[in-house]
Amino acid sequence: MAYKILALDIDGTLTNSEKVITPATRSALRQFCKNGGKLILASGRPTHGIIPHAETLRLNKYNGYILAYNGGCAIDCASGDILFQSTMPCAYIPEICEAIRGRNVGINTYEGEHLIVGNCINRYTEIESRINNMPIHFVEDFAGYVRYDVNKCLLQGEPEEIAELEKLLSAQFDGRLGVFKSEPYFLELVPLGIDKAQSIDRLLSMIGIATEECIACGDGYNDISMLRYAGLGVAMANASDTVKRASDYITLSNDEDGIEYLLRELGLLSVPA
Repeated sequence: MAYKILALDIDGTLTNSEKVITPATRSALRQFCKNGGKLILASGRPTHGIIPHAETLRLNKYNGYILAYNGGCAIDCASGDILFQSTMPCAYIPEICEAIRGRNVGINTYEGEHLIVGNCINRYTEIESRINNMPIHFVEDFAGYVRYDVNKCLLQGEPEEIAELEKLLSAQFDGRLGVFKSEPYFLELVPLGIDKAQSIDRLLSMIGIATEECIACGDGYNDISMLRYAGLGVAMANASDTVKRASDYITLSNDEDGIEYLLRELGLLSVPA
């Protein structure tokens, strides 16, 4: 099978534990693109948090794509155009805020280059701010402030509380919103039907690439759908057992240049004759 496109999660996959793309991984991905391959950065991050990595990989030059917000917004890096996006109605936000009232759980969405945060700021809120290089703007009345439809809301808290809220909100918003964990301490609330697999499928249809020609790599719970969807689903060695069971292949960890190792093993770094 000639693989033509590579969909990459960012945190724990493309980047190492220091949240950087290593020189070896960067070089391998640029070689893949020079050989005619295309890249998709498919992440739960907002667009602002993905763009620096897209620039590092020169996706504007190599006609790559960004899938931000777990696939809620697709961008053509060459043109800068939004190809498609979905939003969740702001009318749901008061209901979400009521569910977390009195809990040490933060809620955030995104506005320009800022993280709009309500209810509380905890250590996991600070992780989200640091990952995306977005300063925190705390508002006392989150539901009153966010009166516009958003690509997603993110809840942050201790894993035990996030697990409890996942069950509660999955039932409460059944048929209205998608609710899932991207990390044990992050709970994503997104428009119904949005996940990485659905958005990758929509993008591939637009650019004329078959599912079988796609590799997807990830390490998190929100990567499972795209690993099952792709022609080759690849889990990082640092992924959980649940993610590994959803994959076809397990590569080295994100701290061992697992993406570079994968491309080399598949023979995708050799220079065409």
